[in-house]
Amino acid sequence: MGGPNLEVFKFGMYIMFPIAIMYYYGKNLDNRFSVPDFWPKPEQTNRIPFEKEEIHSELERLRQRRLFLREKRLEKDRALGRRSEGENGSGS
Repeated sequence: MGGPNLEVFKFGMYIMFPIAIMYYYGKNLDNRFSVPDFWPKPEQTNRIPFEKEEIHSELERLRQRRLFLREKRLEKDRALGRRSEGENGSGS
């Protein structure tokens, strides 16, 4: 049939073929599978305030936003003819 040389060749192919495939597909993975601008840049992320002034300014900004959204919601309710929460007379 084949002989010892054929067996050595087949053994070499069995060993080298998976290694060659892993090497071919495993090199340069960072460029092959990277998505540009996937992670946000540091200036685009939320920054936790640590200083007292920063905390107060952030709280004031959130308060102003909440009041603005509340006023906007009340105007929309008035435009639709609904009564606001304080005017409806229900005790709950």
